[in-house]
Amino acid sequence: VQLVESGGGLVQPGGSLRLSCAASGFTFGNSDMSWVRQAPGKGPEWISAITTVAGATYYADFVKGRFTISRDNAKNTLYLQMNSLQAEDTAVYYCATWKKPYIWGQGTQVTVSS
Repeated sequence: VQLVESGGGLVQPGGSLRLSCAASGFTFGNSDMSWVRQAPGKGPEWISAITTVAGATYYADFVKGRFTISRDNAKNTLYLQMNSLQAEDTAVYYCATWKKPYIWGQGTQVTVSS
């Protein structure tokens, strides 16, 4: 059972990144999925979630209109398109199952700085 995030890096304010999360070892298509981030010195912060078949999406207010969550069940992959990035978006970004059993990836670092 594994989630592996990728796509993080250093980006200038106003820039964009697309994070990916590859799932294996469980039925990804049957799992509601989410993205969570943790900034230095702060606790985990929920960002967004997407359900299974219907693909309903949910966002925290601070990312609405800037971030887009999506999934490709055929590829067992979750995505997070992040636009208009700001310094306060700097954090380690994790993908995770939204409901039990909770599965988390190892995280990918996103740094927004000029």
